[in-house]
Amino acid sequence: MYVVVQHRIKHRQAAFSRAENIVEDAPPGVRARQFFSSRDLSAATCLWEADSVEAVRNYVDSTLAESSENSYFEVDTERAFGLPERVTTGA
Repeated sequence: MYVVVQHRIKHRQAAFSRAENIVEDAPPGVRARQFFSSRDLSAATCLWEADSVEAVRNYVDSTLAESSENSYFEVDTERAFGLPERVTTGA
């Protein structure tokens, strides 16, 4: 399943310094596929692949809760890969 996470960045420096490691530190079965930040770095959108929304939520919230407010949306394969090109090639 695919999960889109929308981040509203509260602490820009903390969020983006941690963002690089979040992909490498993901638990088994949770995989980051794509990443795109807004031009002003006030928000970001990420596409994850996992067995459940809860698996992504537990991991991302435990990692970024202090630096961003996160919303989670399950999407089907067609919708996930229908994102704009700059999103799908970002990560």
